[in-house]
Amino acid sequence: QVQLVESGGGSVQAGGSLRLSCAASEYRQPRQPSYCMAWFRQLPGKEREGLAAIHTGSPSPYYSDSVRGRFTISLDNGKHKISLQMNNLKPEDAGTYYCAAAPTVGCGNWALESRGMDYWGKGILVTISS
Repeated sequence: QVQLVESGGGSVQAGGSLRLSCAASEYRQPRQPSYCMAWFRQLPGKEREGLAAIHTGSPSPYYSDSVRGRFTISLDNGKHKISLQMNNLKPEDAGTYYCAAAPTVGCGNWALESRGMDYWGKGILVTISS
């Protein structure tokens, strides 16, 4: 029902910035149905970590402690897209980044748990050089 495609990954030096985008197809504007959309990161051999989430009907974002103040999630309803602006990148920010979505009436810190999401993109790689 929802296809998510990430873009904007690549390699950047520590301290630099990168912007990821996630385009959603078959995406319906709020209010019915609405979605909570989120960004996750995963390193090989580790669990997927929730970074930021935002709801299509209420653009109040949620962030993990590891990225709050450095990353900004934003929603562009007109283009059915969300973005993740990543500043002051650190070597530990490297990994595969996934866009995710869940058809809900709201978002919350639960959205930073992978089990809360229903749809996933294929992921995009971000590497950080020190």
